[in-house]
This record gives sequence, structure tokens and C-alpha cells, in this order.
Amino acid sequence: MHRFAAILIGTLTGALIAVPANAETANSNRGQRAFGACAACHSLEPNRNMTGPSLAELWNRKAGGLASFHRYSPALKSSGIVWNDKSLDEWLKDPQHLVPGNTMTFQGIGNDQQRVDLLAFLKQATQPGHAPSQSAQQGGQQGGPGGMMGMMGGAGSVPNLRKLGPEDRVQTIQYCADTYKVTTADGSRHDGRPRGRDFCRPGRDQHLRREEVLNRRAQRRRDPAPDT
Repeated sequence: MHRFAAILIGTLTGALIAVPANAETANSNRGQRAFGACAACHSLEPNRNMTGPSLAELWNRKAGGLASFHRYSPALKSSGIVWNDKSLDEWLKDPQHLVPGNTMTFQGIGNDQQRVDLLAFLKQATQPGHAPSQSAQQGGQQGGPGGMMGMMGGAGSVPNLRKLGPEDRVQTIQYCADTYKVTTADGSRHDGRPRGRDFCRPGRDQHLRREEVLNRRAQRRRDPAPDT
């Protein structure tokens, strides 16, 4: 009985430490919406690696230790960090401060409440059998989960390329810095989510042919991948 009480007290104490003083109670629903911004690079399905590694069963995993992902930065692999409430909160707040030299292209979340909400969602969603559907994972992104935006974000089911509907057939892509506008055969336009601070200036946007788009995507695949 005493041993159980000690474990319970320790668990509750750890939970209190994990929540910053100026944050409210964690809200996993808000956290799921916040995860939409992460879903372009990370899946919650086991070993479904994208630009970044799968986050399934993330808690208590050694940083850089997912065997099926081969593009971790040396800085993260040698950090010795084990992911838990504290280390993940620090990582989400400022990845470069926690692991200098890592390749995570993410500036961090300075808002304590947003981190608490996101971690509450992730702690449940990364458990075996608890990952939400792909459409739910993508729900927080601009453009919604379906159609071309789902394809460009790397999420959702893989379409049958021999039988693409008009909503998935690309007609033109207007590209500028890290933003793009896709026009599909049904006449719809889809806005890409900005990933940086470089905004369009007159004369910089251009229409790219499909071959040029494929070349750009291939180049990005060769670039360092985000860590976790």
C-alpha cells in the first residue's frame, strides 16, 4: 500500500512539473489541431516515415533511435537524450537550444499552453493503437486534409495515378520561395503552407512545368531531414 502511494505521488508530482506555471490544464483537442502543422513531416503510424521519422511510441525512445529512419543528424544521434515529458517540452520550445546543430527546420513553440496541449495529444496518440486517422492528423493544416493538399503534404492514402480524378490532376503550379499555388483540372486552386519567412516579391513568382517541379522535389529529398 505504501509503495503504491509513493508511486502515485511521484506520478502526480511529475505531471505537475511537466505543466508550466503559466499554462492552463492541458487540452488534447487543441493539441490535435496544433499537430496539423507537424503532420506535413511526421506520421503517428509505426514506421511510416516521411520527411521526418514516425512519432509512434515516441515516449521513452532514445533520440535518433528509430531503426527504420536513416537520416538523423549526428548531433541528435549523439545527444544521449531520451524522449519524455520534460525533454520533449524543451525540444518543442527550442530545438537548437536543446541539441545544437540538429537539422530540425522548426523554430520552436514559445507559448507554454500550446506546448502543453500538443504534448497532451501526442502522449496519447503515440501509444500503440491510438493514432488518429490520417485525415484527423492533417486537420490543422491550411487547405484541409483532402485532395491535392493531402498529396503535397505527403499524407493521406496514396492515389491511383492511372485513375486520378480532376481534383488531383495538376494543371499549373505557381511557385514562390517556400509557397506555392496549385491549380487542378477541376479549376480549384490550393494554397501551400508557408514554411519560412521568405515572402514573395514582384517578379519572383513563376510557373513551373511538371519536370521542374519533380526536380525541385527530388532536390528537397536530398536535403537534411528534420529530426525528432
